[in-house]
Amino acid sequence: MNKIKTSELRKIKKPAFFYGYTIILASFFIQAIAWGITNSFGIFFAPLMNEFSWSRATISGAASLCFLVHGLSSMVLGNLNDRLGPRFIMSICGIFLGLGFWLMAKVISAWQLYLFYGLVVGIGLGGIDVIPLSTVTRWFKKKRGLMTGIIKVGTGVGMLIMPFFITWLLKGYGWRISFTVLAVIITVSVIFLSQFLVRDPIRKAQLIDNENSNTSGNLNKTEEGLNFQEAIRTRQLWTICAIYFIILFCAYTILIHIVQHAIDLGIPAAVAAGVLATVGGVSISGRIVMGEAGDKIGEKPALVVCLLFLLTALCWLQIANTLWMFYLFAIFYGFAHGGFFSLGSPLIAKQFGTRIHGLLYGIVIFSSTIGGAIGPFMAGYIFDVTHSYKIVFLILAVLCIIAISLSASLQPPIKGKRLQNELNL
Repeated sequence: MNKIKTSELRKIKKPAFFYGYTIILASFFIQAIAWGITNSFGIFFAPLMNEFSWSRATISGAASLCFLVHGLSSMVLGNLNDRLGPRFIMSICGIFLGLGFWLMAKVISAWQLYLFYGLVVGIGLGGIDVIPLSTVTRWFKKKRGLMTGIIKVGTGVGMLIMPFFITWLLKGYGWRISFTVLAVIITVSVIFLSQFLVRDPIRKAQLIDNENSNTSGNLNKTEEGLNFQEAIRTRQLWTICAIYFIILFCAYTILIHIVQHAIDLGIPAAVAAGVLATVGGVSISGRIVMGEAGDKIGEKPALVVCLLFLLTALCWLQIANTLWMFYLFAIFYGFAHGGFFSLGSPLIAKQFGTRIHGLLYGIVIFSSTIGGAIGPFMAGYIFDVTHSYKIVFLILAVLCIIAISLSASLQPPIKGKRLQNELNL
């Protein structure tokens, strides 16, 4: 970021409209469209299996590769966002996402599935979280968790709407046309919305939280925090990486396999898609409630609460075999799911500041997507061998207990007191 002189900052007047809210709105719709579509990939399992006789492990492997590539590209894109800003980089992500879905409409072999969805879509997906969430941390401090939660509500809205929309497309037009339609929607929407993203308030002649310049102690607070060498040496960074590895291991295993699991138990496909939509709908409340809870009670206690909800849901899933039981599972899991994705970015900002937030958040996303890559593939493989998800759900419950223990042990970094004094957190 170019250095801005303090004398110039003091000339900034509090505007009537804070542009940070435009950032929130644009990011909300980016999340709704991109995550709503990609999190519904499990709905394509049945048509792809019917068309090509592929196993669940084969299709799950493509989804796993997508999550892994998403994590790798998140580190690169987060670092570029810190340096270059979000507008151009997010537009490139929209192009990759659209290209990947357009190519999926032409798939005729398994290697193409892995290339088009696993690699191309994965690259585009890498910026969908790290770019808007890292940007919002530079625009808001006092209500950072709440604003992050509002952005992530977009994901919940997308998960609520897209499963029904995609199911309707599949029923009426088949899977190839469905992928083509989704390609157009995601490309046009993401590129258009990207034009409203601005790296930090200084570039709009505004200040973080829309403060008056004469009341702001440290006027350039968007650039405070540990540097990379300091942050990378802390145990806390790797503890957070481990926690989110487990969270994504569980989350994406559920998102990819829950619809097919319900279908296996005799629930019609269209009705089973409603379970996934319920997860998305309930996650909206989790994103708002737990995002605001992170502001009030701290991100660590809020994260533990979410993990307890997840553990409850996973224990219940061991015995769920009817529609109402699946919907009850979706309520508990959906609340936890929403909270997880509202707390990650603020937790990084609280622990390490925002100087290199995009890079550090990208590292956490990469670590988590290793879990997201392994989980769905593991579940598909275990099902192919045992013809049951029981062992899978038991593994998820054990991992959740480990994540609770790790979260409870999380402490501020070594330089936490100095950092918190700098940031006045």
